[in-house]
Amino acid sequence: VSGAQLIAEALRAHNIEYMFGVVGIPIIEVAVAAQAAGIKYIGMRNEQAACYAASAVGYLTGRPGVCLVVSGPGFLHALGGMANANVNCWPLIVIGGSSDRNQETMGAFQEFPQVEAGRLYTKLSVRPSSLEVIPAVIEKAVRTSTYGRPGSCYIDIPGDFVNLQVNKNSVKYVECCPPPPISTAEQSAVSKAASIIAHAKQPLLIIGKGAAYSRAENNIRKLVDLCGLPFLPTPMAKGVVPDNHPNCVAAARSTALQHADVVILLGARLNWILHFGLPPRFQQDVKVIQIDICAEELGNNVRPAASLLGDINAVTKQLLEEFSKRPWKYPSNAEWWKKLREKIMNNEERSKGLALQKSLPMNYYTVFHHIRELIPKDSILVSEGANTMDIGRTMLPNYYPRQRLDAGTFGTMGVGLGFAIAAALVAKDQTPEKRVICIEGDSAFGFSGMEVETICRYNLPILIIVVNNNGIYTGLDADTWKEMLRYGDPATCVPPVSLLPNSHYEEIMSAFGGKGYFVKTPEELQNALKASVTDKQTPSLINVMIDPQSERKKQEFPWLTRSNL
Repeated sequence: VSGAQLIAEALRAHNIEYMFGVVGIPIIEVAVAAQAAGIKYIGMRNEQAACYAASAVGYLTGRPGVCLVVSGPGFLHALGGMANANVNCWPLIVIGGSSDRNQETMGAFQEFPQVEAGRLYTKLSVRPSSLEVIPAVIEKAVRTSTYGRPGSCYIDIPGDFVNLQVNKNSVKYVECCPPPPISTAEQSAVSKAASIIAHAKQPLLIIGKGAAYSRAENNIRKLVDLCGLPFLPTPMAKGVVPDNHPNCVAAARSTALQHADVVILLGARLNWILHFGLPPRFQQDVKVIQIDICAEELGNNVRPAASLLGDINAVTKQLLEEFSKRPWKYPSNAEWWKKLREKIMNNEERSKGLALQKSLPMNYYTVFHHIRELIPKDSILVSEGANTMDIGRTMLPNYYPRQRLDAGTFGTMGVGLGFAIAAALVAKDQTPEKRVICIEGDSAFGFSGMEVETICRYNLPILIIVVNNNGIYTGLDADTWKEMLRYGDPATCVPPVSLLPNSHYEEIMSAFGGKGYFVKTPEELQNALKASVTDKQTPSLINVMIDPQSERKKQEFPWLTRSNL
């Protein structure tokens, strides 16, 4: 058996279903062997996008996707995806070819210290010492990527290993690793947390994407209903409890954070997304109940009043059991609820006013209003960009868990099309009736736009919507652009945030056999959306021109600010 076959068969033995990559010397045979073993291989146009796609598979399925890359530059291109997966806590395995062992230190083709470099971005970075141990190394990588806090792992394969043969009898085969063990919190900590919650005057439950990954939606929904708690989802936790649940206070986010006296963190971290849990965004004396699978996370930035170490789903079940023994429900007529509902109503009215504006070019809110009205409610939403992602988060509701993918904890731009491809492949196998809608800013689309060819090659019926304002944050209209060019070289006079006005991104989709639409008015947008949603077989791209100076409404609680991005 060859090294390539050993790699493929070991991956398949561990229920790996998807491999993404860009093939070349020395790993072409690994991709061929993977297909022969029953693994779906998706050839991408850039290793970064391939790595993003593989990591999204890990989040969506709980089983790591694999990214296959060539040595040197190919490996380096994948580092962004490896870091993104690690920061997001998603399982991922990257397999990289490397120079032959007998050429090390000689200046071999694409020679690079890949194992050493990989250690900065992974939970495990390793090179098998022989062909015989490849299955054992792959088992360790799968186990490490999924056990505890999930993350990325790197396996380095010397080029001479790929076609080298070894007798099967000498191979150290390993059984598929079992699912991660489920850990629960100490009962005393659960009781303490329940007591703090029951004495809260202004409680707030914050749901993080760790709760979505843990498949905790049923128990969290029961907890919200049983205790009557206001809840706030972080962006990728939207849908763990449906956004239209009466206890969702996302539209009053700033008020909820600023005035809560007890905050329950369910798989969410007090990082930049939640302003580190510190004043002025939070009360100075706020009591934090922290529930996390990672012990090292407990106490970061704010000392918790109660620390519950364990699996989010299992610990939520423990809290439910505790409250079934000592029934308690936060009163729905409390002053806290009145304050939150008033803020929700005010913010929703302001957004509605912007959404119904008739002026042309359109603004963000008008575009998202029509998208919300016409796309299926069970769509899987992928979103990236600055204002596009931020406003889309507030305007587009999610009703189901793990159906929103965006720039995440690392704030990574360029993830959109890779994520969309991953989501479409998983949906095709598990829920073929669901559509994937990928909503991109024009700048964000540029990072991985050539993956449109990948989408068309594999005939994935993804709907891409490019919200085009001719720039990053803001842009210039065509007349202003021409006027600018009169002053000299664009490199010295055009604002750094500007992109070419009225770029026809939809023609990229048309070039590869999909359907492209260029729209400027609400009526054109409605028609394009209806046509794209109705056609469930063909990929499509709607290029929506908006006011280059359109921004989000003036507000006191930006989720993402320019300084954050």
